[in-house]
Amino acid sequence: MKVVKKKEKPFISVIIPTYNRAKELKRAVESVLNQDYTNFDLWIIDDGSTDETSKLIEHFQISLSKEVKDFKPIIHYIKTANQGVSAARNVGIKHSKSDWCAFLDSDDEWLKDKLSRQVEFSLDNPEIRIVHGEEIWVRRGKRVNQKKIHQKSGGRIFQRCLKLCLISPSAVMIERGLLEEMNGFDENFVVCEDYDLWLKITSKYEVGYIKEPLITKYGGHDDQLSHKFKAMDYFRVKSIHNLLKSSKIDGEDKQRAEEEIVRKADILLLGYKKHNNLEHFDEIKKIKMIYQELMD
Repeated sequence: MKVVKKKEKPFISVIIPTYNRAKELKRAVESVLNQDYTNFDLWIIDDGSTDETSKLIEHFQISLSKEVKDFKPIIHYIKTANQGVSAARNVGIKHSKSDWCAFLDSDDEWLKDKLSRQVEFSLDNPEIRIVHGEEIWVRRGKRVNQKKIHQKSGGRIFQRCLKLCLISPSAVMIERGLLEEMNGFDENFVVCEDYDLWLKITSKYEVGYIKEPLITKYGGHDDQLSHKFKAMDYFRVKSIHNLLKSSKIDGEDKQRAEEEIVRKADILLLGYKKHNNLEHFDEIKKIKMIYQELMD
């Protein structure tokens, strides 16, 4: 009697959130399907797009069904009401089942060996639950060099992560258990949701780092969230404040976090006065006073 082996679940679930980016999404999906590591499935979470996104995914699904290959990556497509990138990623986390997750923003692109390098790293470093790597930056069609402040690294990087986001979601491979421990992405953050999650993780755990480029990160287009939201330090202040209230951070990490809140709050308050934008003025002033008093 022939023994049929039970199908193994994919080792990695790739999650792409997208909103009205059919043109860029095609490039992103192709970069996933062209990976030299093939033990994955792909989850595309459409955050309420009104463009040709659904037709594009249908085209990929039909094309793959006609191809004869030893491996056919499974493309799952879920369309939701528009709720933001955090909610879209969380939908992908909830529905996928593999032991590890990898995210890709729909305007970015993976290099061919992105997953294989990270899988190799995770096998060599089983204690590490999240690994990222270097990036190639392209702005308005031209390759640009990263500034020193954006230099990526690994290890215990919490203090470095306080100033700005130093881990790109598109460059991450992360253990599902760690995502569940952190309750995924905070859907209250319309921007800086990645900054918020990385702070929670780096306050407790080491981060793996691959010094070679894993992705091409594209920027400069008008629909980037960083272009829509000014004074993004508002969300970073709230993130650090929430972390200090809910976590047992002590020693130098706690001191640096308190100092960074006060520094960012001072900049925000000056900007709010200058531009007569007082919507969050009292909120940020109150948060600043809490940590200013602790430091005095």
